[in-house]
Amino acid sequence: MTTTIGYIVGSISSTSINRRLAKAFERLAPADVVLTEIPIGDLPHYSPDLDADFPQAAKEFKTAIEQADGVLIVTPEYSRSIPGVLKNALDWAVRPYGEGVFNGKPTAVTGTSPGGTGAALAQQHLKTILSHLNAPTLGQPEGFIQSTPDLFTEDGEVTDPQTAAFLRGYLDAFVALVERYRVPAAG
Repeated sequence: MTTTIGYIVGSISSTSINRRLAKAFERLAPADVVLTEIPIGDLPHYSPDLDADFPQAAKEFKTAIEQADGVLIVTPEYSRSIPGVLKNALDWAVRPYGEGVFNGKPTAVTGTSPGGTGAALAQQHLKTILSHLNAPTLGQPEGFIQSTPDLFTEDGEVTDPQTAAFLRGYLDAFVALVERYRVPAAG
């Protein structure tokens, strides 16, 4: 049985090291795990005024989350928190009221930064938000990755064997969480 993981990169930068980390997860995934990006760059700024006439980009975003078995969020740290573009995406995911797509959706949080804490504060803040959204979130292992120059190539190759092994283990732990929440097929 194939496990589908949608991933959200919390940065829309064309040179994002977090996008490289997400690509590394794609490359390292076992054959029965498929990772697909759920893009956030085309989402407009959220406003309750749009709840009655939901934009197409927001509908597609929510559908992609619904269709994934689990969601991996790869975030940088901006000003000791998550980027505004990621918070905006999360706001779209839970609107209109009562139609949140993270409710019960297995989720994992990781990220990378050049600093020694590897986006730890952003990840903790994000886990607080996901708790409010009722998303079961991977607690261990935690994915605080310190990015060094050339740790990840543009296409996601991991140049350090220890980091590659850690990422495989992290992904295995997340897939195990997803499997615990998988709804059995009818029949």
